Amino acid sequence: MANPKEKTPMCLVNELARFNRIQPQYKLLNERGPAHAKMFTVQLTLGEQTWEAEGSSIKKAQHAAASKALNETTLPKPTPRPPKNNVNNNPGSITPTVELNGLAMKRGEPAIYRPLDPKPIPNYRANYNFRGMYNQRYHCPVPKIFYVQLTVGNSEFFGEGKTRQAARHNAAMKALQALQNEPIPEKIPQNGETGKESEEDKDANKSEISVVFEIALKRNIPVTFEVIKESGPPHMKSFVTRVTVGEFTAEGEGNSKKLSKKRAAMAVLQELKKLPPLPVIEKPKPYFKKRPKTILKTGPEYGQGMNPISRLAQIQQAKKEKEPEYVLLSERGMPRRREFVMQVKVGNEITTGTGPNKKIAKRNAAEAMLLQLGYKASTPLQDQPEKLGENKSWNGQNVGYPEPTSNSEYCFLNL
Repeated sequence: MANPKEKTPMCLVNELARFNRIQPQYKLLNERGPAHAKMFTVQLTLGEQTWEAEGSSIKKAQHAAASKALNETTLPKPTPRPPKNNVNNNPGSITPTVELNGLAMKRGEPAIYRPLDPKPIPNYRANYNFRGMYNQRYHCPVPKIFYVQLTVGNSEFFGEGKTRQAARHNAAMKALQALQNEPIPEKIPQNGETGKESEEDKDANKSEISVVFEIALKRNIPVTFEVIKESGPPHMKSFVTRVTVGEFTAEGEGNSKKLSKKRAAMAVLQELKKLPPLPVIEKPKPYFKKRPKTILKTGPEYGQGMNPISRLAQIQQAKKEKEPEYVLLSERGMPRRREFVMQVKVGNEITTGTGPNKKIAKRNAAEAMLLQLGYKASTPLQDQPEKLGENKSWNGQNVGYPEPTSNSEYCFLNL
């Protein structure tokens, strides 16, 4: 059904029966049709009224009978319940946070949630002495309230709720109400600054050490990191690392070798960024050799030695014309001496072929069509077994039956 929350006819019939204090009864009356296309007939009884309906399954037939009963019954119907109000007012049960994420992606502004500390609750019992009069077990605890700060671009919103997720939903609802009617900001890159900004964005996600190595690799400059000083007690070590990138040198200090190495890379990056940009080298476009056009399979000698059926189909495909159409015209003869007549149509040309079975008749029709279209005859394939009705010499005499190969065939000939 279109709406999964919509009640089915059988469910509505059950409510109608409960309202009238009767019992609905479904009865399978008939089952007909083949196994892959069954049809079932079901009878529904409500009090003294009955309805019948058919369906491709018992359940569908029951629903159809229930629909008939709802439309035609004279029983008093219960008053429908009013629909429940949707708390989020979002179609398809989309939560406010999900909807806000979609809107934030369109605007290019990420939605960032930060939990806030709850407000302090005043202690009203500070100046009172409830000794002997107040038992802590019966004290009703104050419900905890969570607070969340939501940042979308330059806008901030605050939400609260009984749970952290409810607080996020509350903040997202406020953000949706404020941002839905605002236009989506457009980012217009300035000329000459697009490449720099993109490179800076890429480098922002990399460590300073990786950026130093990449710059050195692009400019073919050697890079070396060396710890030149180590001082301090064991629990408070201090390291000094020197980095050399070509003619540039810088030092960094930290309480670990990694930190000192990172600070040295940060210092040398300030010098490397002052270097002139590298000249842009256009890469040559890859050359792809064009494939030669396939030779049309229209030569009169093409496909000699192939099956005539395949040969004719390939020729039609090469010409980009409609494929051959085969039709069985007739089937005649005795059961042991059948003869089939097959017709093939190519454009306005029509030919026929005969054979002891459909396959040979189809091949003979295709061979006749090839000859009619001007192609040379296909080379003969393996000799096919001769038909039982062909004349054949047996012991020097011309008879209408083949030589018997078993006693059963010999008896058949004698008969």
